[in-house]
Amino acid sequence: MLTYDMSDTTKPLYQHLYECVKNDILSGKLRINEKMPSKRTLADNLGISTITVENAYDQLMSEGYMYSVPKKGYFISDISEMQRVPQQVSRVLNIDKGRKNTDVVFDFSSNRTGRDDFPFSIWAKLVRETLSQKEKELLTVSPCEGIFELRQGIASHLASFRGMNVDPNQIIIGAGTEYLYSILIKLLGTDKTYAIENPGYKKLDSIYKSNGISCKHISMDEKGMKVDALAASGANIAHISPTHHFPTGVTMPVSRRYELLSWANETDGRYIIEDDYDSEFRLKGKPIPSIQSIDAAEKVIYMNTFSKSLTSTIRISYMVLPEHLANLFFKKLSFYSNTVSTFDQYVLAAFISDGYFEKHINRMRLRYGRKRAKILEMIRDIFSDNECNVIENDSGLHFLMEFNTSIPDDVFQKKLLKKKIRITSVTSCYMENKVPDKHQFLLNYSGIDMDGLGDALREIKGLI
Repeated sequence: MLTYDMSDTTKPLYQHLYECVKNDILSGKLRINEKMPSKRTLADNLGISTITVENAYDQLMSEGYMYSVPKKGYFISDISEMQRVPQQVSRVLNIDKGRKNTDVVFDFSSNRTGRDDFPFSIWAKLVRETLSQKEKELLTVSPCEGIFELRQGIASHLASFRGMNVDPNQIIIGAGTEYLYSILIKLLGTDKTYAIENPGYKKLDSIYKSNGISCKHISMDEKGMKVDALAASGANIAHISPTHHFPTGVTMPVSRRYELLSWANETDGRYIIEDDYDSEFRLKGKPIPSIQSIDAAEKVIYMNTFSKSLTSTIRISYMVLPEHLANLFFKKLSFYSNTVSTFDQYVLAAFISDGYFEKHINRMRLRYGRKRAKILEMIRDIFSDNECNVIENDSGLHFLMEFNTSIPDDVFQKKLLKKKIRITSVTSCYMENKVPDKHQFLLNYSGIDMDGLGDALREIKGLI
């Protein structure tokens, strides 16, 4: 009769019994086709309940270690094939994620949202209301393009803030712009050549290339992407950030926007992807109209995100498709499930429709404006005009500091990193590695640590 110590375990009894029998089977102590004790007999022998034995036997049979024969009992299975498969051995894994765990004390390039900048109390209130009032809706699968309430709220926001006449059915919701880029690639076709700004957002180049897309790097001037270079590249799609270019901060004038539209209208199949990522934060004057709002030929795909206006961790973005592309999306790609949880969509929809989003933007615009002014004053106090020149255009959440130094930009960054200060150079944002040093560096002030800023700036002063 099988005998096991059932008192020396912290696990559920059925699991302990299951493991004991399994080990005996694997070790050969219990042999193939050997008859097992009945559930009642084994339970009485071990001093446990019949249900405990039944649960253990059921688990062993479901995994193929035992089998039952009606009116005859339980028997040990032939596990010879199972034993030929190498068993998993516990070991320390060596997985290289390609990331350096640098202990940074101060980060000039961080775009995180400060704790005081996110409307936690209002968000918590809307979460509770959504839970109590939207029980049925929360358990209903979101359509592929996102729930109507959120798309309607976004359309209203774009109309009042950006002067855009957008139908909610043109809007596609997605978990981050990176996901939406992949959807666009499938929608427009992998045979297209994409043009991206140089310098620019390097991750964009990586995303397109990882999807098998050919990318052209188009140079910039003081007005934005050069149209003559774009035309010479043979590209079909131009991906631009005209309101506040990353990293230079250039705002594209209306004249250049019309030039780009003329380029798009010259040939069928050409489109402009307008990335309007931080357009809410123009600190002086009225925002320049989006290219989408002056596009009469359905050539502009407008994209925006709540990463800058709320927080990057919310992972909700959207794109506005021209009518014919919206119809093509529903024809070709409507089988995709929406990647944003229905719960989060309803909370954000209420945040917009109840007027909280507009109030939040107005509050943050004032807050960021004051913060920006304090940072500029601190820079002027620490550096002389000959040491540091600030390049800004009163738009977006970052500006540039240009230092008078002969130190190569990559060396400059490495020296500061040794002091646990991270800073990003404009030079490092070029798609090609060999470009002349600009000695220009980003200061993203949305999440900057004001308490540590002075010390970090003085470290830079000492370096130059």
